[in-house]
Amino acid sequence: MSTPYPFTAIVGQDDLRLGLLLNAVSPAVGGVLVRGEKGTAKSTAVRALAALMPEVSVVPGCRFSCAPDAPDPACPDGPHEAGSGVSRAARTVELPVGASEDRLVGALDIERALAEGVKAFEPGLLADAHRGILYVDEVNLLHDHLVDLLLDAAAMGASYVEREGVSVRHAARFLLVGTMNPEEGELRPQLLDRFGLTVEVAASRETDLRVEVVRRRLAYDDDPAAFAAKWADEEGALRARIVAARALLPQVGLGDGALRQIAATCAAFEVDGMRADIVMARTATALAAWAGRTDVLAEDVRQAALLALPHRRRRNPFDAPGLDEDKLDDTLEQNSGEGEDPDPDGPDGGGRPPEGDGPDTPPQGGDGADDTPEQSVPEQSVPEQGKEQEPAQGQPSGGGEQQPVRSGEPFRTKMLSVPGLGEGAAGRRSRARTEHGRTTGARRPQGALTKLHLAATVQAAAPHQRARGRSGRGLVVRRDDLRQAVREGREGNLVLFVVDASGSMAARQRMTAVKGAVLSLLMDAYQRRDKVGLITFRGKDAEVVLPPTSSVDAAAARLEMLPTGGRTPVAAGLLKAHDVLRVERLRDPSRRPLLVVVTDGRATGGPEPVALAARAARLHEADGTASVVVDCESGPVRLGLAGSLAGELGGTAVTLDELRADSIAGLVKDVQYNNRRAA
Repeated sequence: MSTPYPFTAIVGQDDLRLGLLLNAVSPAVGGVLVRGEKGTAKSTAVRALAALMPEVSVVPGCRFSCAPDAPDPACPDGPHEAGSGVSRAARTVELPVGASEDRLVGALDIERALAEGVKAFEPGLLADAHRGILYVDEVNLLHDHLVDLLLDAAAMGASYVEREGVSVRHAARFLLVGTMNPEEGELRPQLLDRFGLTVEVAASRETDLRVEVVRRRLAYDDDPAAFAAKWADEEGALRARIVAARALLPQVGLGDGALRQIAATCAAFEVDGMRADIVMARTATALAAWAGRTDVLAEDVRQAALLALPHRRRRNPFDAPGLDEDKLDDTLEQNSGEGEDPDPDGPDGGGRPPEGDGPDTPPQGGDGADDTPEQSVPEQSVPEQGKEQEPAQGQPSGGGEQQPVRSGEPFRTKMLSVPGLGEGAAGRRSRARTEHGRTTGARRPQGALTKLHLAATVQAAAPHQRARGRSGRGLVVRRDDLRQAVREGREGNLVLFVVDASGSMAARQRMTAVKGAVLSLLMDAYQRRDKVGLITFRGKDAEVVLPPTSSVDAAAARLEMLPTGGRTPVAAGLLKAHDVLRVERLRDPSRRPLLVVVTDGRATGGPEPVALAARAARLHEADGTASVVVDCESGPVRLGLAGSLAGELGGTAVTLDELRADSIAGLVKDVQYNNRRAA
């Protein structure tokens, strides 16, 4: 077994270390979500925490880690008699992003259950993590069905495995720790709220700190055992402090004053539900125990708010987590019985990380990115009433680059889906064959049986009962009789946006509406678990502003700063999209694309721009790419060029008004293939 990197040897990252240690002191805090850029010791810190966790006492031979003094009465390995147990180290169980459902919750032998009535159950990762740590690296990339199972287990403290009326239940209480890089996509709100605390980490910009990080890492890589031995005393002291804080925790009193501050803070920041209040109370209590006190002070409440509230403040997918510390201080002061200013840096304050890093590791702020003031966008000059002119077809459209304008208010969009039946990653957009959903048929299993189709299995076994010598009431089932349920659900797609940013789109009111529409489609893509990409075209060429990614909020940020102006090279945008989709088909062939072109259709620049755009569009039609054109043309005179472009793409066109879910301008418009050639 490899020697883990010592927790006390981690340089800086005070908020990260504090959040993990508070959960070690009080697992009731509810886990921690670590957000930050790659290469910031997120995984290293989580794995190092396991060596500091106190040992647990378990029933000998129990695969589900039952406590000997209070064994689970429903344990599949039970029943157990209360008695003495054996001690072992607390486990850190890692859940891979690509894990199957059976690997997470366990596997039930359906064949033996049907033929013999035996519950032959192989425990999964949830059973292994009971009374330990469940660690999910890149938790934001976890499949939806696994997220649902985690939510259920975290809420009920138990895992249920049910297959065609055969049920197994076991306890599953664990410390949930997740790490993620926000650039790769955000986390579902339901799972986000299940993490008690969240911390933001970033690499230090201090030269001395970076030097120390490299020095320690090189020393560890050269001789892990010797490096760990060097930090053994610090590790032992920190482990003893955790044990002492755990012992002190039941004696910590949460007074009415501190409780009022907690409630007032959650109310002031308008967090949803009551979980935030409870988590703050538990965190403040753990902070007091960590500091060796039996009373909760204002600085404990303040630090608890900084850890427990930022990820609960998001109102839509594109809001960055954060907390206004000035508002927090004002709220605490207004609800303080003594009117004192909370001092988070005071002596023995709960917000201090453990000692042991030495003078070369001063604290790093973990919330700096959250407090960046909103960047103002310079105002454009608005054309005089009646002065705005649309450029004629084939004529230059607009002059130089214009400053970005803000997006309009997002709205709920109509459903746009890819036709046919796919087999891509689970999502919520287009029809697909999935492991979850409604049952539409049965087939012989290919590999391990995961979802039994009971009726089809009985039908396959019934004709052979006499030949198999059936004499009792039970059905004689052979492996060849088993049938896998074929299910239909929804998949996530690759939604590639191709946005016209030329001069013909540069009128301020129009571009604001266009950005609002694209932002609405991005929010829809976030909710439907799609990957997104963003291409813009203007001037002489097209640009991949954002390669296909799961980070929908990154696309929204790029859209906000999108400049406009110049000619309208529609063909360049479509050709660039064709190149991107060609690469993505090789990279992820099961994920079907949906091309969304946002333009007024006025192709300009170069010889025969309209004909060139039509030829580029027919490349997408030949590839069978589902497409939709959002027609942004406005004004009393409309040329209908976007509709013609949609016809060349083999897709359909919708206006900005028709895109709204509550619009009465038309019915819901699904993407359709052009069947002219088939006819």
